[in-house]
Amino acid sequence: MGRTRTQKQHIRNNGAGLHAGHERFRRKCEPVPYSEYRPELMGHATLLPAGPAEAGSYTSFTLVYTAGEFGLDDTGSIKIGFRFATDFGPVQFDDPTAPGYTTVEASNGATLEARWEFKRNIRPWSRSLYIGVMKHFLAPGDTITIRFGDRRQGSPGIRMQTFCEELFEFRVFTDVIATYDYVALPESPKISVVPGPGVDWHAVMPTLVRTGSPFKLRIKANDAWGNPSDKMSDRLHLACEQADFSGLPETVACQPGEFATTVDGLRLSEPGEAVVIVRDDAGEVLCRSNPICAIADASANALLHFWGDTHGQSNETLGTNTAREYFCFGRDRAFLDVMGHQGNDFQITGSFWKDLNGLTAELDKPGEFVCIPGYEWSANTAVGGDRNVHYRHEGETIHRSSHAQIADPTDMVDEEEDAHTAGLLFEKLKGKDCVVMAHVGGRYADITYAHDETLETAVEVHSDWGTFEWIVRDALEKGYRIGIVGNSDGHKGRPGASYPGASFFGSQGGLTCFLAPRLDRDAIFEAMRRRHHYATTGNRILLDVSIATESDAALLLTNGGQAAAETSMVRKLIMGDIARVTDERVDLSVQVVGSAPIQRLDIFRGGDLIETVRPFVAKDLGQRIRVTMEGAEYRGRARTTVWDGSLKVNGNSIRRAEMFNNWNLDWGIRSQSEEAVSWKAVTTGNTCGIDLWLEEAASGEISIETAHVSASLEIRDIGIMDTVFEAGGLDRALKLYRLPDAPHEVHLTHRMSVPVAESGDTPVFVRVSQVDGHKAWSSPIYLYR
Repeated sequence: MGRTRTQKQHIRNNGAGLHAGHERFRRKCEPVPYSEYRPELMGHATLLPAGPAEAGSYTSFTLVYTAGEFGLDDTGSIKIGFRFATDFGPVQFDDPTAPGYTTVEASNGATLEARWEFKRNIRPWSRSLYIGVMKHFLAPGDTITIRFGDRRQGSPGIRMQTFCEELFEFRVFTDVIATYDYVALPESPKISVVPGPGVDWHAVMPTLVRTGSPFKLRIKANDAWGNPSDKMSDRLHLACEQADFSGLPETVACQPGEFATTVDGLRLSEPGEAVVIVRDDAGEVLCRSNPICAIADASANALLHFWGDTHGQSNETLGTNTAREYFCFGRDRAFLDVMGHQGNDFQITGSFWKDLNGLTAELDKPGEFVCIPGYEWSANTAVGGDRNVHYRHEGETIHRSSHAQIADPTDMVDEEEDAHTAGLLFEKLKGKDCVVMAHVGGRYADITYAHDETLETAVEVHSDWGTFEWIVRDALEKGYRIGIVGNSDGHKGRPGASYPGASFFGSQGGLTCFLAPRLDRDAIFEAMRRRHHYATTGNRILLDVSIATESDAALLLTNGGQAAAETSMVRKLIMGDIARVTDERVDLSVQVVGSAPIQRLDIFRGGDLIETVRPFVAKDLGQRIRVTMEGAEYRGRARTTVWDGSLKVNGNSIRRAEMFNNWNLDWGIRSQSEEAVSWKAVTTGNTCGIDLWLEEAASGEISIETAHVSASLEIRDIGIMDTVFEAGGLDRALKLYRLPDAPHEVHLTHRMSVPVAESGDTPVFVRVSQVDGHKAWSSPIYLYR
């Protein structure tokens, strides 16, 4: 970021001031494994204030490092490390009146150099403040004082991490002998990060239940950064829309210290849909629940809907909070039915693998909560890239991509079980009771490199990292029969309700809805293997996709080769099914009940978009113009596209402007007038945008300026169809189209005839887009003749 200058120090600029030999040595040796030599002699550190800090608040910390018995040599240094996922800060040294201003000071007047670094330290301590002694040295007992968010010259302080953490650590590493061989202090300062007051209410129910079966309504209030708050004492008023519940009280009270309010024993006695409206004492609507649908089918094989996030990790690897806290958050604060844990394999020690298996066995409760053991096979993209391995039972062998960060002899004993390539992984997993899913994280899966049709059942289309429809296209182009899932790939301790905060994650985390007759591990694994699931960007939509055939179709019950597969003769297929058909055309049926008004339904036949359906027509359009920005730079880690820009309206005026899919409070609309709007925004394969409500529907001109697109067009030419401005990169584009002023339709039903290819597979799937920016994808139905 730059250099800092304080009253007791002089820091020279990066180009001329740093000793050349030391700089060359630093670059050559970074990163290196931490030394464990005599940490008790390396000094100690204190932090004030030491109490809890509110997530996302501005505060100031003073950390004092006291040199130990060796002192701290000339060109030696210390680092204050922070975990990979944190969005603490950022630290800056240039503007004493701006957020994040940080100063460093040696008690003996030694010259110090300070740098805020990313990935210049060994994971998980990927973010660090480097402080080097450039002139003189520190004797035993001398100190370095670091003021994070130094307010003495007008800075508001430094922003605390935006997500909660029981033990947020300022990990202190020391290089006291100037060898660039760092030793961690035996104890480093720690504080807890707690939620702020709730401002964003959520009411969650199951999506599909049997009539007469009891279910729960859970209500919570998230703070401004998406953390469930335990500071609420509101009285809530509940009302039901459409079908009537039995057992729904008129009011419930939130209890301080509790993160959610639960109403148990609810029932729907008749088939139908319902939504719960939550109001405050003044009658203002706080939120609407997701839709719930009751079916009269009491058979044991009727498929219900269960929501899961099977992909995230905890602080034993690269995430936040412990594995137990991770699972408890998903179950108790995100209200998940199904969870998995997916730590980076090269960080999973033998002892943690054993503990993790014990934990999933303990928490797995058939009928209540499904907890799945597994790990992330975290290989480089060049040899296959990231895969999620989910085991049906505990006690299985972990086949790591490497032992890169667990090279201790006690962990190297099982190195022969490693699988260094995706092909070798599939070989080692052959015959095991597991499923594999490909995903896009920091590194991405290359499913064209290797794939196993019996093991690899799905690809992850959406996560905190963004939206990745290209991985679905890759699979279909190769002829793979995969399902589509969404998960968080969360690193911030909020599985199932994962928000990106103020860091490089670009989206709210996704969810997967599993279609299964009951909530237990066997039924969920059957749903995985048969691809009976759909993915969302985090919303709980009701989606039903089916195909009817005129003649009997041979439904494949396994995907291990057509000739050997067990079959069943049917005339109705659901998402994920594979079937041999004799009909030249089949009848597709789609039913959607949105968690918000529906914008469009896109229907795909393989990689081809064959039809788009909207719940409104051109005559319903009004003065509302939507500007969307979407796509990514490329497939890899630096995929983020910055869409900061502005627009102007001539010959018309802007009555109102709102941004959607803005997950970072630092972004969004920056300025607004009747003639212009400016904003900050990013996408990582996903979509964000701005809605404009204009004074007149068809007058004037709109001009837009971003780094990737400059465009002008007449407002009268903006209609129901997309006006697209391609922007290079990966699926990157800016689009404009018109919406009704206040869309309200949450139901959409569509039927159409779809032709079946004469040879090869015909995959049929849908994508649903809501007005609030959320999306959903069904797993394809695969037809062949």
